[in-house]
Amino acid sequence: MSDLIQIGKRAPNFVTVGVFNNQLGKIRLSDYHGKKYVVLIFYPANFTSISLTELICLNDRISEFRKLSTQILAISADSPFSHLHYLFLKRTQGGLGKLNYPLISDSNKVIINKYKLLTNDGFSFPGLFIIDKEGIIQYYTVNNLLCGRSIDELLRTLQSIQYVKENPGYACPVDWKYGDKVFYSHPLKSKGYFKTLYYQKKK
Repeated sequence: MSDLIQIGKRAPNFVTVGVFNNQLGKIRLSDYHGKKYVVLIFYPANFTSISLTELICLNDRISEFRKLSTQILAISADSPFSHLHYLFLKRTQGGLGKLNYPLISDSNKVIINKYKLLTNDGFSFPGLFIIDKEGIIQYYTVNNLLCGRSIDELLRTLQSIQYVKENPGYACPVDWKYGDKVFYSHPLKSKGYFKTLYYQKKK
């Protein structure tokens, strides 16, 4: 299998230890194939302030991802025992408290390397991947270490990807949100959408 990370390519599979419901167990990316979309979110390390805000926000909005048949998997180079400690601490103590999705350990950094996210300091860049039910990468971003990611934008992008996959021949325009107008992906067929858009702006 090619190690190229690219839209339309199969996401590198992995088998590692994760923590869920305060229990350790094996997690395979391939276990979700044919069942769910996966949001694979890499973060630099436990107890980093920006990561804490992201992981908590993802958890607080977990029902929105479940409605979209999507599993969140959060991964860092920390050990499973560091993950457990992070989860046992209350939010008021700088911890995560209970999470409704797994924290994955990549202490040997094999997965982080596969996804081309290893920093010179041995941490992970804040990468995020949307992987469809066939195991294909549909979207990815890599953030600056000091810039938090937008959960609103993640959900919007996830919904648009699911829409165009379920409705072949259509495309979602700029800032599209579920329920907004779409247009044909074919350039000639999409002209009607732009004529209407121009007319509305003139009015």
